[in-house]
Amino acid sequence: MNEPKDRLQIARAKSGYKSPTEAARAFPRHINANTMISHENGNRAISRKAAAKYADLFGVDAGWILYGENDATESSDIDVPLLSLVSAGNLRDQSMITADNIIRHIKVGELPRGDWVALQVEGDSMDRIAPEGAIILVDRADDQLIDGRFYIFALATGEATFKRWRRSPARLQPYSTNPDHMSTPASLDDLYVFGRVKRVIHDI
Repeated sequence: MNEPKDRLQIARAKSGYKSPTEAARAFPRHINANTMISHENGNRAISRKAAAKYADLFGVDAGWILYGENDATESSDIDVPLLSLVSAGNLRDQSMITADNIIRHIKVGELPRGDWVALQVEGDSMDRIAPEGAIILVDRADDQLIDGRFYIFALATGEATFKRWRRSPARLQPYSTNPDHMSTPASLDDLYVFGRVKRVIHDI
């Protein structure tokens, strides 16, 4: 993986986008799918301007994409603050996490760069991927909605909810073994994307 095209593929994949087309759907104003496909195939050289754009969108360093310098995709162990869902909901109107929001810190390994918080799952509405009591790791820096991915949403009521985003029609979808849980119609005007859920930790 010594060429810019290879590093671009790594950056895109580590940001959670399976293909250039999916990344373009998430950033329609910034990415042209055909151009990115050409960049990843090596059919078109990646300019400094394009590298800077991709770096900003995917959370890496432009120099790394172009030259392999300053590898921002490297992961590290970090102390992640564990919050309650109530605190997550309140952060809709609060720009920073304060000590009052934090229950404790947990050490987590191999996390890429991001703005990470942890939440403990309540209830069984998402038990197909995260049973009650599981810890979910949420990247607050990733608030671009992608169909079929999982997010924490802070609602206008001040509540927070862990759900799967479905685009058409727009709705918050449970992912549960309990058939009593139903999808909720969603309006982007009423939603605040707290962050994307990227990892689940639970005992078996």
